[in-house]
Amino acid sequence: MKRNILKRIFIFVAILNCSLFYAQEYNYTFKDYDWNEKATSVAIPEKYKNEKEVILDRTIKIEIAVDGKNAIQYRLLHEKIYINSDDAIERNNKIYIPFGKDENVIANKARVLLKNGKVITLDKNDIKEEIDEEKGVKYNYYAINGLEKGAVIEKFYILEEMPDLNGKTYKMQDEYPIANLNFELIYPEHLIFKTKNYNGLNEPTIDTKKFDKKSVLSISEKDIVALNDDEQYSNWDVRLKLFRYKLDGNTANGANNLYNFKEFATNLHQRINPELDKKQLKVIDDFCKSIPKSDDLQEQIWNIENKIKKTIAFGKYIEPKEFLSDVISSKQASEIDILKLYLAVFKNLKIENNVVFTSSRYKIPFDKDFESYENIDDILIYFPTIKKYLTPTEIEYRIPLIPVRLANNYGLFLKEKIYAGVSMGISEINFIDIPGTEITHDIMDITVDFTKDIENPTVTSRIAFGGYSGLNFQPIKDFASAEQYKTMLKSIAENYTVQTEYQSLTTENDGTEFIGKKPFILNITFDGKDLIQKAGENYLFSVGQTIGRQMEFYQENKRVLPVEIDYPHYYTRKIKIKLPKGATVKNLDKFVMDFKTDVNGKTEAAFNSKFTKENDEITVENTEFYNIINYPLSTFESYKAVINAAADFNKIVIIVNK
Repeated sequence: MKRNILKRIFIFVAILNCSLFYAQEYNYTFKDYDWNEKATSVAIPEKYKNEKEVILDRTIKIEIAVDGKNAIQYRLLHEKIYINSDDAIERNNKIYIPFGKDENVIANKARVLLKNGKVITLDKNDIKEEIDEEKGVKYNYYAINGLEKGAVIEKFYILEEMPDLNGKTYKMQDEYPIANLNFELIYPEHLIFKTKNYNGLNEPTIDTKKFDKKSVLSISEKDIVALNDDEQYSNWDVRLKLFRYKLDGNTANGANNLYNFKEFATNLHQRINPELDKKQLKVIDDFCKSIPKSDDLQEQIWNIENKIKKTIAFGKYIEPKEFLSDVISSKQASEIDILKLYLAVFKNLKIENNVVFTSSRYKIPFDKDFESYENIDDILIYFPTIKKYLTPTEIEYRIPLIPVRLANNYGLFLKEKIYAGVSMGISEINFIDIPGTEITHDIMDITVDFTKDIENPTVTSRIAFGGYSGLNFQPIKDFASAEQYKTMLKSIAENYTVQTEYQSLTTENDGTEFIGKKPFILNITFDGKDLIQKAGENYLFSVGQTIGRQMEFYQENKRVLPVEIDYPHYYTRKIKIKLPKGATVKNLDKFVMDFKTDVNGKTEAAFNSKFTKENDEITVENTEFYNIINYPLSTFESYKAVINAAADFNKIVIIVNK
């Protein structure tokens, strides 16, 4: 996970100010750690012999040590993995190395213990490199040849790195069983660490006698059950057994409550709200004059966001500038510069705001009861007057839309208060709400006209994608070539035209200028002959397919995780079917559907469908909505029924006879 520049600044300051360590040198305790060189096999417990893959042993050791006056951390991982299926062989024929080949690596070993007693030892020559073109990241890995069922992969490494003092979370559970887990945090005895366990993990023990002048915080568990990472609409990462820690005190100098949010807010406020001289104030004033004005506060904020994102390029590797005038003239900004610019503009235009720090709810959600800098990796700006958020660093978003990973989560809100004429920053923890179904509302109007040709009806669809749905499409026009955009639109249209050729395809409200303001609209007209099958005198029309392909929710095993979706969503669909005079239709009763999910006595998800027939025209209407993000496990079956109702509607076929 990236560590932003603002956090780096204050972590560094905190380390300097709290004088954590005595100025004495000593070796770390597992310096001579090694595996058993003579081992040619590993005993497989009887209960795991038929499992497809098992982590037989996972040992993690972390030691905070001193090298002169510098704080150093040594981290060891030692694992033995039992491989007992073709899938496991395919999944483990590469052992990825989570570091550069020559980057602070003290030890790095891997081998395979085969069932017949043969040992395959891997060395530097077996290390390969692959590049993720999409992410632009290089990965190093051991390439394993000869892996077979019944084998055990053993690996261990020791790294030297900067210490994780401000907050760190370790996953103590996996998608495969863990037979034996041992975790140790070793540190000088005068330090105090604050910890928290999640999801039933055993409590740690602290041993102050195992090593001289050192404390050992340990967690041991056996037979940790697998938690499958294959359940749709879930948040697997945060349901695992987790262990979180941070440095909290130092008895050597009396420091306590280290890395607290109050101190972070105080220091950060001064950093991001510098006193501007007359020249800088003039530059900001001129910049603000170029921003379109509006009496509607949300629209005014939208205009500010749009101006900055279209004229200033943000980059996490851009060096911070000394003055905001340099940011504006160079059209480039680091993370701290872009935040300073937003705040200076809001101050110039007298727009009240809070800076919000939070983290991804899909990885390490913000724990309001555990102060940790691990929770302040991402930035939002909140406007209390309209209760909406802005994301300053992600170019495709516009208020009120923000990355869904940051919403439905807690955050640290930094506010400005004036005391005796002096500006100060104060903080409080609040919940970050996500825009609801009033924002992400998809509206579909479809007309199926059989009056001219019963074997080839004309289908006309107008689909409005609101909020987050529209965000999936709207930015593309500004970043793709005309040909690429045309190809993308055709791909979208195919979802609603069953891959037939269309007569016309037009769009409305595409481009970033409409994000968060208006829905993305797709207008399609196409021949429906591919939706027709003739059966004697009857015509079978797959009317349900006109709403587009729908996800079908399968759950083969008993559900373990509660449901968590990305964002609230509402769908309204209307289908008009125009028939030739005298035509009859069967199967209309299939359109009558009613499914719902109640949470705490309130309907929070539903699919409802009905129809009316008047003369030669049939009107089908349905609504589908998901009002909240989290649904308890107890409501899973009813939730699954709601999801699958749309898929069932998609399969509806009516019988038309002329």
